Amino acid sequence: MAPLEQQQKIIVGVDGSDAAIEALRVARTLAEPLKAPVEAWACWDVPPGYGLYLAVGTEGFKYAAKEVLRQSLVMAFGAERPQNLRGRLVQGKPAPLLIEATRNASLLIVGRRGHGTFVTGSVSSACISHAHCPVLVVHAPQEPAEDVGRSVDQ
Repeated sequence: MAPLEQQQKIIVGVDGSDAAIEALRVARTLAEPLKAPVEAWACWDVPPGYGLYLAVGTEGFKYAAKEVLRQSLVMAFGAERPQNLRGRLVQGKPAPLLIEATRNASLLIVGRRGHGTFVTGSVSSACISHAHCPVLVVHAPQEPAEDVGRSVDQ
């Protein structure tokens, strides 16, 4: 972890999921009182077996990640993006990139996709296990149950 004198940043992994959008909102809430910058990372890579794209170009994959990042920021904050927030597109596999980025971060926030059990290749599980700073895993917001708050006698 970087020395405390340096201004620490919060990194958020963004993949377009509801949990990642909620992670962006949580990052804003935590960063404001700390006056910490927030970096929203959207990672992209060429899927295995797409050797032809290496010859033709990978711009489609990069563009898709850029759109996911843009749409996620709009969904999280509307038209008024926090001033301390910066979006970042990074090429490569998300887990190793985010883990390496934690060397210079005070907090990593990732969303949990909600598969219910450990999924091989889970980005959040890899980050929890290997990050160099604390990791906060955020779940997607739940719809309130209609029965919450009702008594049995009603």
